[in-house]
Amino acid sequence: MTFPALAPLADRAALFAALRQDQLVAATDALGEHRWDVDLAAGTLAFTSEADPSRRIVARASLVATIAPGPRSLMWAWAHPQGGADPQIAALRDYGTTYGIAELSQPELPFPAEADADVDGWISGAAHQVAAIAEEITGRSPYYSAPVGSGTRAVFLLDAPLPALTVADAVTALPRILPELSLSDARSSVWDLARLAGWSMQWTDEAYSGAVVSDATGSATFRFDEYARIAGVESTLGQVRQG
Repeated sequence: MTFPALAPLADRAALFAALRQDQLVAATDALGEHRWDVDLAAGTLAFTSEADPSRRIVARASLVATIAPGPRSLMWAWAHPQGGADPQIAALRDYGTTYGIAELSQPELPFPAEADADVDGWISGAAHQVAAIAEEITGRSPYYSAPVGSGTRAVFLLDAPLPALTVADAVTALPRILPELSLSDARSSVWDLARLAGWSMQWTDEAYSGAVVSDATGSATFRFDEYARIAGVESTLGQVRQG
């Protein structure tokens, strides 16, 4: 558990965030061995191939938060000296104020006592949590969680030159993505996936036992079991039926 009050927002965006991270990993893996560099003044983050520096992925980047073991706290970028005045990141604070989520509207959050058991692992989990929340609130993706020294991690929201996430992309990636995810409310996660990806979605029945998502590349039907978990995904891509 990281920040319990933030879990519902992060869980809702978890499926979309995981699929977008899968796209980013595929793009950076194609560079081979690579490094990352951030220019906060320019608002960019770049991944550069070590073997061929001309091969780069440059993304517009916004700092979301820094999570540091020294002060044992998370500081939101809107309150950070180097965070800049990005209105989309400030939207996290405004969301917290509007909906009474103090963890979003307070400048700095102390680590809970449970972080002591595995500080590095806890920081990594918190980075993924706040990044998913940033995607949920702003609609931007993917994100990058980067080590910046002394155990501190910085979380960036990116506008990377990646193709839009399609139903066909999702169907291909889901078999390797779903086993790694623990979705507390799979129905909400599928609904949010469609919303954030810009797909159409409809429930299969009044019991919400299934959801059909679709775009120009095809459609996929998510089936839910009696515990509201994803029990299966069937898809129609072009003229090919998969399941």
